[in-house]
Amino acid sequence: MSEENDERTQVEAAQRDPAGFADLYKQNFCHVYGYIVRRVGNRHQAEDLTADVFREALAGIGNFEWRGVPFAGWLAGIASRVVADHWKRSGRETGNPARDSKAAVASEIEQSTMLAQLVSRLPEAQFRVIHMRFVEQKSTREIAQELGRSEGAVKQLQLRAIESLRAQMEGAHA
Repeated sequence: MSEENDERTQVEAAQRDPAGFADLYKQNFCHVYGYIVRRVGNRHQAEDLTADVFREALAGIGNFEWRGVPFAGWLAGIASRVVADHWKRSGRETGNPARDSKAAVASEIEQSTMLAQLVSRLPEAQFRVIHMRFVEQKSTREIAQELGRSEGAVKQLQLRAIESLRAQMEGAHA
């Protein structure tokens, strides 16, 4: 719960002073960039689109309303729209239809938000491993060294976390 309060405090600080947005940017950059690069498949386009997402987020931070959903969920919504717009423009330029329908984008936003909420509820050790592995993109060896655990223990924590997340996501869609 303290992470939620910390994030809320950071958002409110950024709403009062745009310089406070830097912390939110640092915490969420890897997540947003990873999301975009998986969808466009081109590092340079992903960098440009990620910059567009954060530029739009900074411009709209004053309109963000805290509703208990992680800030990353709001960013994921912006990122989804930016990627969809990219493919629409790309489709017009090449004569191909856009790849994402509005329903698919909305569903993906909903899933990303749900996953972010579920990750934040993991036990502390599992949360740290998942965050370090997938957000910070550290190797198992790096995580083990940083946490003072064996690589096997880190792999086990990661496996348990992923199994828990999978079960909860499947349960939500059943």
